[in-house]
Amino acid sequence: VQLQASGGGLVQAGGSLRLSCTASGSIFSRNVMGWYRQAPGKQRELVAAIDRVGATSIHDSVKGRFTISRDNSKNTVDLQMNNLKPEDTGVYHCNAVPPGLGASWGQGTLVTVSS
Repeated sequence: VQLQASGGGLVQAGGSLRLSCTASGSIFSRNVMGWYRQAPGKQRELVAAIDRVGATSIHDSVKGRFTISRDNSKNTVDLQMNNLKPEDTGVYHCNAVPPGLGASWGQGTLVTVSS
C-alpha cells in the first residue's frame, strides 16, 4: 500500500482527532509531505505540509488548530486536529507535495464534525 491514512471519525465541534498516514518509501522520500482535505462538493485542498527537516506550512483556515508532524524513520506523517469545526468535515488524504501527475491517493480517512 502506497498511502494508508487512519484516525478519522465523528466528533463534536470543539473536539480533537489525530490522523496518521503511512507512506511507501518512494513517496515519503520526497522532500515535502502534506495532508489534503476534500470537503463535500469541493475540490481537494492542501491544509498542512512539512518538509524533511520539520519546517511546516499551515493553511490559514486551520492555523492555530492543526499541527503536522512526521517521523522519517517510520515513513509516517500525522495531523493533530484540535478545536474542530463543522467546516473541517471531509475526507483527508496524505501525499507528497506536489503529488505528481497520476499520483495514487489511497482511500483517505473521513472526518465528520457535528455542530
